[in-house]
Amino acid sequence: MRSNRGRDTKPELRVRRLVHARGMRYRVNVRPIPGFRRTADLLFSKARVIVLIDGCFWHGCAVHYTSPKTNREFWAAKIQQNRARDVETVALLEEEGWRVLRFWEHCDPVDIADAIEKAVRPTLPTARGMKAEPIGCDVTAEPSPAQ
Repeated sequence: MRSNRGRDTKPELRVRRLVHARGMRYRVNVRPIPGFRRTADLLFSKARVIVLIDGCFWHGCAVHYTSPKTNREFWAAKIQQNRARDVETVALLEEEGWRVLRFWEHCDPVDIADAIEKAVRPTLPTARGMKAEPIGCDVTAEPSPAQ
């Protein structure tokens, strides 16, 4: 299991590049609550927004998860524990005042970056009292269909 990355996965890196290119700054692999043994993939401390990008296998995606052929009972229990921990994590973070954004690794990185920007941008301070406007998007356009 050592070869399975806990951070800096390809989906995370794709999203981080897009978010950084849009001028938003964040922290990576940080514990949002001291003593809380869970880390955020991206953390926007001033906006109090946490982004979690879940792997389809490890978190039991309804679209892409396939049960392994060997040791089925172990894996079924493992994935169920992961899903229960996900629910617990979101509840605890929201209780502490964080806004939690969860995405599957198969989601389009541009769509994820758009959702992050929509959540974070309005909370960021503006330079010289200027009104904050979304960067690089037409707010009147219809969302693109999911791929």
